[in-house]
Amino acid sequence: MENHDHGEVSPVREVVRDAASDGGSSPGFDDRSAGQPARTGEAAVSPRRKKSRRNGGARPPGVVEGPAKDASSGESPDDGASQARAQGEAAHADGSSRPDGEPPKRKRRKRRRRRAFVRGAVGEAAAQQEAPPQPETGKPNRPQPARRRESAQEGQRTSYAALDLGTNNCRLLVAVPTRPGHFRVVDAFSRIVRLGEGLSLEGRLSEAAMDRAVNALGICAEKLGHRKPRRMRLIATEACRSAENGEAFIERVKHETGLTLEIIDRQTEARLAVAGCSTLVERGTEGVVLFDIGGGSSEIALVDISRHRTPRLADHIVAWTSLPVGVVSLAERFGGHHVTRETFSAMVDAVGEMLDRFDDGGRLSKIAAGGRFHLIGTSGTVTTLAGVHLGLARYDRRQVDGLWMERNNVDRMIDTLLSWDFEQRKANPCIGADRADLVLGGCAILEAIRRRWPSERLRVADRGLREGMLNEMMAADGAWRRRRQTGRGK
Repeated sequence: MENHDHGEVSPVREVVRDAASDGGSSPGFDDRSAGQPARTGEAAVSPRRKKSRRNGGARPPGVVEGPAKDASSGESPDDGASQARAQGEAAHADGSSRPDGEPPKRKRRKRRRRRAFVRGAVGEAAAQQEAPPQPETGKPNRPQPARRRESAQEGQRTSYAALDLGTNNCRLLVAVPTRPGHFRVVDAFSRIVRLGEGLSLEGRLSEAAMDRAVNALGICAEKLGHRKPRRMRLIATEACRSAENGEAFIERVKHETGLTLEIIDRQTEARLAVAGCSTLVERGTEGVVLFDIGGGSSEIALVDISRHRTPRLADHIVAWTSLPVGVVSLAERFGGHHVTRETFSAMVDAVGEMLDRFDDGGRLSKIAAGGRFHLIGTSGTVTTLAGVHLGLARYDRRQVDGLWMERNNVDRMIDTLLSWDFEQRKANPCIGADRADLVLGGCAILEAIRRRWPSERLRVADRGLREGMLNEMMAADGAWRRRRQTGRGK
């Protein structure tokens, strides 16, 4: 695949919600002291006591009112009088006559102690009873949620990594699962290494190409060593698959970088491409032709979802093929710097002959004739076309990924690129020097696919194998189910 780099997305932290769910509170606030504060030096009087005093000032039977403490000294202002009163009441509690001649009051079985609440004293008492002792740091207290968001150790345990070494690019994604079916990228790397340069002519990987790839893989190894993902999958595609020295190169990579690459077959490559683009297929769609134009091969998958659709879009692949041609091999065969309209037409015919040998059994013929069918392209070719179509001053994945392009828009963009010479293509910010000699070869493969499966709409995907690997690893590991149970799937 020829995808551009990924941007990282960091969700907004909702600190207040986390603190509330943890039972935390803002500093300087206690819920028991909320409301109208009492005046300094006065006890807060309950409504029932106020009503009692309006009816004659008598206290409720059997209730001894505690003295209000002075907020400044911490002692009772009428300590002596209150002690004498308490001793006198205790002395006559056995039923004997009181000093003033009044009959003894009936003793209640249970006495309720009343507290005197004074502004300032309440918050201090509550803090002493419930708040654990805090070391003095000289800094103001801040709400500390018990469960911190994505600590470094947790990020290492829950992150997943996917690396794709293709014929043209070396790409890495490290991500953590979020809501079901989605993830957040925490690290990414992409570099054009042209590993398959000269492969179609020599049948071997050149020393210069292998050096470039090993250098890029060394950077990936450093990132993986720092992130320590929970699981990772590292794959190599067509260049290593078809080269005579592909296995020897894999051994060199393991020796020099410590990374063990897996050479996948074409069917696995097609399945991963479909898995990576599953969220771009809208409801109501009955059929999709998904294609991945790579550097040395192009994978095409026919997806029938006219019946019941399952969460795994790859389960609905009814036919697939892998063309032994990509942007690098086609440019080396026909030339990429100076491309005339005649040369472009010859490229399209060459790819069309390969597609004619693919017998799909007419699996999508009826569906393709209806309006619920479209193409999905996941490669640098279609993302480049989308960027030129939008007139971007700089490539922006957020505007390109998921973009719909109508048939006439695609026709116009291909015609525009054909009218430009190499320097004009090179000067375009969405093409650049690295793709200026490859983009028209990719357009030729795209045009052959459009002629075989005509569609009024094309959806652009800046995603593919890496996203497919991440989706499959997270689903197999139960990452989304685990996050939903622990309440972290936000």
